[in-house]
Parts: sequence; C-alpha cells; structure tokens
Amino acid sequence: MEFQRHQSHCLSERKGQKRKLDENFPEERQISAPPPTADERALLLAEVVNQVNILESTFTWNEADRAAAKRATHALADLAKNEEVVNVIVEGGAIPALIKHLQAPPVNDCVPKPLPFEHEVEKGSAFALGLLAVKPEHQQLIVDNGALTHLVDLLKRHTNGLTSRAINSLIRRAADAVTNLAHENSNIKTHVRMEGGIPPLVHLLEFSDTKVQRAAAGALRTLAFKNDENKNQIVECNALPTLILMLRSEDAAIHYEAVGVIGNLVHSSPNIKKEVLFAGALQPVIGLLSSRCSESQREAALLLGQFAATDSDCKVHIVQRGAVRPLIEMLSSPDVQLREMSAFALGRLAQDTHNQAGIAHNGGLVPLLKLLDSKNGSLQHNAAFALYGLAENEDNVSDFIRVGGVQRLQEGEFIVQATKDCVAKTLKRLEEKIHSRVLNHLLYLMRVSERGFQRRIALVLAHLCCADDQRRIFIEHHGLELLIGLLSSSSSKQQLDGAVALCKLANKASALSPIDAAPPSPTPQVYLGEQYVNNATLSDVTFLVEGRRFYAHRICLLASSDAFRAMFDGGYREKDARDIEIPNIRWEVFELMMRFIYTGSVDVTPDISQDLLRAADQYLLEGLKRLCEYTIAQDILLENVSSMYELSEAFNAISLRHTCILFILEHFDKLSARPGHPLLIQRIIPEIRNYFVKALTNANPHRL
Repeated sequence: MEFQRHQSHCLSERKGQKRKLDENFPEERQISAPPPTADERALLLAEVVNQVNILESTFTWNEADRAAAKRATHALADLAKNEEVVNVIVEGGAIPALIKHLQAPPVNDCVPKPLPFEHEVEKGSAFALGLLAVKPEHQQLIVDNGALTHLVDLLKRHTNGLTSRAINSLIRRAADAVTNLAHENSNIKTHVRMEGGIPPLVHLLEFSDTKVQRAAAGALRTLAFKNDENKNQIVECNALPTLILMLRSEDAAIHYEAVGVIGNLVHSSPNIKKEVLFAGALQPVIGLLSSRCSESQREAALLLGQFAATDSDCKVHIVQRGAVRPLIEMLSSPDVQLREMSAFALGRLAQDTHNQAGIAHNGGLVPLLKLLDSKNGSLQHNAAFALYGLAENEDNVSDFIRVGGVQRLQEGEFIVQATKDCVAKTLKRLEEKIHSRVLNHLLYLMRVSERGFQRRIALVLAHLCCADDQRRIFIEHHGLELLIGLLSSSSSKQQLDGAVALCKLANKASALSPIDAAPPSPTPQVYLGEQYVNNATLSDVTFLVEGRRFYAHRICLLASSDAFRAMFDGGYREKDARDIEIPNIRWEVFELMMRFIYTGSVDVTPDISQDLLRAADQYLLEGLKRLCEYTIAQDILLENVSSMYELSEAFNAISLRHTCILFILEHFDKLSARPGHPLLIQRIIPEIRNYFVKALTNANPHRL
C-alpha cells in the first residue's frame, strides 16, 4: 500500500499546487508553450538579467526602488509560469536576487512611513521562487542560497499581532514555496525541520484566514510524507486536535488538506495512527466519504483503509459508524482514483468476518466484480483483494453465485500476476466452502429458485464441488439435467458454459477414462502363441480369405469370442466344415484379427484401424475393439469428429463414442461455427446423459 499512498500523495499535491496558482492569481495560470528558439532564448536571458539587475539595485525602502523591485518579482514570476523558460531564469541569476528580497531592507531614520509596498516585494519573491521550485533540479539550489531561513521567518510575520490582507497573502506564498521546495525531496524536508519551520506551520493551522490554514496544511502534508522525524514533530506540536477540527470544516479545500496531512502522518506509523484514532478522527473521516469534494472522499477512503489495518476492533467500528454504504457508492464513481481507494478500504474492512457479510448484504459484490473489468491494474487488484475477503464468509457463497461472481472470476482478464494469484485464491476459497451447510443451502436453492439461478448454481458446482459430492449434486438433485439443458439453449454463451461445465465434471470424476479396460471374456482365454498363427501344424480348420488359406485351431477360436463359439458349437453350416470362406474382409485385416486371438495383443495402425474395428465388432472381440477404438481416437479432429461418432454408433464402439463426446464438449466453441453442429448436439444428448450417469455413479460407488 506504500505505493498507493505515495501515488495518491503525489497526484493530489500537484493538483493542490496548481489550484493555489489558479485561485489566487487567476490571470497568472501556468502556460504550456513550446521551448524557445535560440533567438528567443537570448532575448529571454537578456530580459531576466535586466530584472535581476533591478532587484540587485533596489534593496532599499525608497518608494521608487520598492515599486521597481515589486515589478521585477512579478515579471520573473510571469516568465516562470512557462516551465520551458525556467532554466533560462535560473541561468540569468534570478535565484540569489529573489532570495535577497525575501527579507525587508534595513530600516533607518530616513525610511518613509508608512513603509512603501510593505510585504509586497517579499510576497512576489516567494511566489517566483515557488514557481522555480516546481522543477526538482532547482530545489536544492534555492535552499543552498539560504531561502529556507527567510521563508520560515516570513511564516512568523503575523506574530507581532498585526494582520492584514498583505501579510496573509505573504504567509500563504511562503507556505506554498516551502511546499514546492520540499516536494519529493527528503533532504529539504529535513532541512525545513532543522530551520524550525514546522512549529509556525502548525500554529498557522489556527489562523483566522482560511487560505492561510489551507496553505499551512498543504506544507505540513508534504513535510510529513515519508519523514518520520517530521511526523513526530508535527504531532508533538499538538497539530492533531486542530487537524481533526478542520476535517469538519464546510470548506472543501480545508478538509481536503487536513485529511491529507493526517493520511501522511499515519502512513507506516502505527503509533501515530493510534494517537489519531484516540484524538477522535474516525467519525469526521467517515463523514468525508459523503463530501462533495471527490479529493477529500478519496483521501478519507484511503485513510480508513489505513485505520482498518490497525486491529479487528477498528474494522468493526468503522463499519458500525456507517462507512460501508458510502464506500460502496464510491465504487461506481466516474473518478477512477475514488473507485480505487474505496475498493482498497473495503478490502481492508473485509478481513473481518462480520464485515464480510455486511459488505455483501449492502450490495458491495456487484460493483466490486465490475471493477475486475477495469484496465487499471491497481484498481483491478484492490477489487480482487476485497472479493477475496468477502469469499471467506460462508453466507456470501450463494450471493457470489447469484450475481455471476464465480464466472467473472473464472473468465476475467487480469493485468498483473498478483491479481491473477488473488483471484485463484478466491476461487479456491469458494471451493473449500462448498460442503456441509453451504452445499445443503445451494442444493435447496437449486431446487426452489428460478430456472436461471438453478442453472448458475449447477455451473458453479460443476467447477467447484469435490468429486465425492458429484453423484449427490448431479444425479440425486438433477444438476446434470440443468447442465444438459444448457446445450439446447438459444444462447450460444449458455451452450458453451454448459459444455465447459460438463467437461470439468468429467475431468473430476476419477473413474472416467476415454478408453476403459476391456471386459473379461465370457470364457477363460487361451493363447496358443505367435508360432501357431497361420500354422498348419495341428490345424483343424481353414479360412479362405481373398482366395488365400489361413490355418487355424478351433480350441483357440472357441475361447476367443461368442461369435466363434456360435459358429462351431451352434447349428451353423460352418460347424463341421473344413474350409470356411470369409467374405468382405481383407487378408491384412483378418490376419491381424487372428494374431490378436492367438497372442492377446497386436499393433493397430491408423490406416487399418477402422476395418479392423468392423471385423472385431463382427466377431465380438471386445479387447480388439478397444485397441482399435484407442487408435482411432488419437486421430479425432474438428473436421472428422462427427463421422467418428457415426462410426462409433455403427459398430457399438462405446469407448470411441465417449471419447467423441468429450472431444465435442472440450472443443464446443470451435465446433459451434461448423455446419450441422446444432443437429449433432441434439443427436448426442441422450448419449451424453447416459455417459455422465454411468461415470458419476461409478465415481461414487460408496453412495450406492
């Protein structure tokens, strides 16, 4: 979360800095312009040098000098608003001259009263230096020339009891300059503390002018970020009570800066976090969730996420005090950072069991699931983490299924590996919950709910239930019919969902295999051995195949299959024949079939497998059929699966048929675009049903 706090801080601070320029000097907004040409640069440098010379020669209380110095600071500030010319200004020697005018000239008896342009030149110098400090490479140069000492002194200009519009404006400019100088510069943050800049800034939080309060808070916000010593001194100066009061301000700019300061104080500082909570910050921070200022909302959500990491009691208190509903509403904000921070806060709150149920009950699931479609990796991850927390509560499982959450988790496209891992853990967590009470509840809902929800439950259970519960869910409670029903849906998406679920179901059933073992022969098998294949020795029967003689032995044939037993023991004419003609079988096929009968094994090649299957089916050689089916199954493709299924039907090749079914389900998406696919599906549905009834029953024999 350190990255998120850092990222939020940088974005909001830069935005606040620009807002100060816009609001205080609306005619002086920063200019986006192309870099100056060589000639333009030379002219600019000459102008800068001219203004620097004016500043160097007008450090007096003479009214004309003061007026000229004021004009020079404004001229340099106008130039500095174009970042492309800032380097030219620095090159022209503006920094030492501007720093010199951060202090008032020496006073003597000749100085006119009232003092001409009192505070105005210092204010212009602070403003110009603040603009130059926007470029990080100039920050240290400004500090090295002694700016901080004078800026801290300017923060104290009001301590003599006098206030005026000019003094207030000067103090704001000094605070803004400190903010810009210390921005993302740890050394300068420390230097500000060493110069004594923190106590006057804390004191200014109670200043009567709200713009001064805001500027002081902005500076403290920057100084507190990733600087433990600064954090401690801010707290030691008793800033917390005032900052917490500022959280309740009706001025959005005030509470935005205040919540930002507190956020940076508590970041990675558990002790300060406890002090902030003890000082009463929780309720006003929750109140900011309903602010009209999206920046305050964002900071408040981020801060609540920090608070929620403290302990379990704090998580509960945040929810009890009404944070959940506004956080959930923020999930649908058009502001991506607001969505990100609210998801982060809900993720932290969802680490408590009672909060998990409350967040889901208040409608948090749907917007969190929608955020998974975001192209923002950080936002997507925060949503995934929150969903991971919600999945821990058994009472949320049915809600996950009802709103399509499981399917979103399964089908989502996630940007970073951490999010992918989090989603995988969420699905695993849901899977582990589907037993006992949760499973009973889902089975009840699968029985009494509307049809769409029933199907959604069946789909999820196909993916997440354990193998031991498959028979109960899909046979006894008719979940299989719900899945098969999807194959006949008018929606191609539902058809695909059903096919994928059935495929998953098949893979889970441990007893399933595309090719089952061959059933035992009805009579004990006798193998004479390879040496007797087509051997006239002791041969008592001869087959004529394509005009060629094949010598065989009745005893071996009788033991091999019921077809040969009927041929030789029944009333067929072949019973006593010495020579038996075998029509419609090629010699190579017949020889392989006989070799299997004599040896119990044979190498079946793809080019002969279909003819050999036909022969094996004709002569009831189940073992050989299985070998043929296995070989044929290796060549199933999208282009031929339909004809392969027809082949399995023609020769009652059950294993091949089952393999075709699994192939069709596994490649359903690609096959769906092919002609005749809907008819094929309707044709095989009865066999799909038979296959799964048998498979799920075999997979759970202990439940019979």
